[in-house]
Amino acid sequence: MKVILKSDFESLGKMGDVVRVSDGYARNFLIPKGFAAEASDRNIRTLDHQKQVIAKKAEKEKRKAEETQEKLKDFSCTIYRRSGDQNKLFGSVSSKDIEKALADQGIRIERKDIVIEEPIRTLGDYTIKVKLYHGMTASVSLKVAEEQQ
Repeated sequence: MKVILKSDFESLGKMGDVVRVSDGYARNFLIPKGFAAEASDRNIRTLDHQKQVIAKKAEKEKRKAEETQEKLKDFSCTIYRRSGDQNKLFGSVSSKDIEKALADQGIRIERKDIVIEEPIRTLGDYTIKVKLYHGMTASVSLKVAEEQQ
């Protein structure tokens, strides 16, 4: 029986592949568990349509990531914090703080996409990496300055 895989299987193939398996394996395991669907003409057309929709969505996301990367090319932001002796901060600057600083300047980046290698606990200049798309990153210059009272 031919089936269309709905998820990746190490022994069978990747999601979206049309593979031939034994009838019992398909009827008793793959189809009831939702891992596969019968490879009828209708299901194959539906799969092709879904692949096209996913490809268009991926292309749109990639274009959006490229636009954001261009915006962030020469971008820098400043975060003001109170500090003590030896320029040590009271607390630290987190990805949440960086997300808010970017949003204040009109750039929407999710907190999970901001990569901070080590906690920022002193005043100074830092380079922060931002994940935009699969394998595409941008760098943001961040300055942590003394808050004026």
